[in-house]
Amino acid sequence: MVDTSDIQRPAKELIEGLSGIGSATAAGELARLGIRDPYIQGPVARTPGKSIVGPALTLQFMPKREDQYAVDEYADPEKQLHRHALYHTQLGDIIVVDARADMNSGVFGDMMMTFFMGQGGIGAIVDGCIRDYPKIVKDLDIGLWLRGTTPNFHTQTNIVPFAVNVPIACGDTLVMPGDIIVADDDGATVVPVSLAPELVEKAQTHAEWEEFSRIKLSQGGHLRKYYPLSEEGRAEYEAWKEEQGH
Repeated sequence: MVDTSDIQRPAKELIEGLSGIGSATAAGELARLGIRDPYIQGPVARTPGKSIVGPALTLQFMPKREDQYAVDEYADPEKQLHRHALYHTQLGDIIVVDARADMNSGVFGDMMMTFFMGQGGIGAIVDGCIRDYPKIVKDLDIGLWLRGTTPNFHTQTNIVPFAVNVPIACGDTLVMPGDIIVADDDGATVVPVSLAPELVEKAQTHAEWEEFSRIKLSQGGHLRKYYPLSEEGRAEYEAWKEEQGH
């Protein structure tokens, strides 16, 4: 019997607070909070326009060595840990996979992703590949951030699933189980849960003054005055906030 741990999910208020701020704002504000580079490099958006925020289920792959792992695609399914990662799925979860940037192994296919979506999963961040990509994109309402796609199954060539809900290095970025992922067309940003409350506050303020600045710039306002806000621009912003009832 394979036994894997679940994650500790952050409060729903934190997820809701981070929704809509975008990965760029999250990354920029995290840098000001001391996290220099929270961006998961490698996986890119494969579902344009999709934006998700949720806690990370993590899955780690390791190099395949046949004396340690000789399981075929469908042989003894319950020994295959990529399945167990998905067994933990709850509404709003995101699966984050360290697949070692391998371009020959499809860590999930359409059946696995169909199960994941059916359990409430909303997106996959994979430093590697999936297979059945056209069918997944056509039939499933989930976000995908991937290095690529392949027709091969998960253990066909170079890697094997090794651990579930452990710290992983996805795109050379540390992801802890339960970290909050903010992902959109810019990419995926990792938010430590301990910094999420402060990030929510700072990001909402940032989004608010950027909205004002965007309006002013579109009306011919000068970059020096409105981005970032100069003292004169900030005085206008404060007056604008009062008018808006903020």
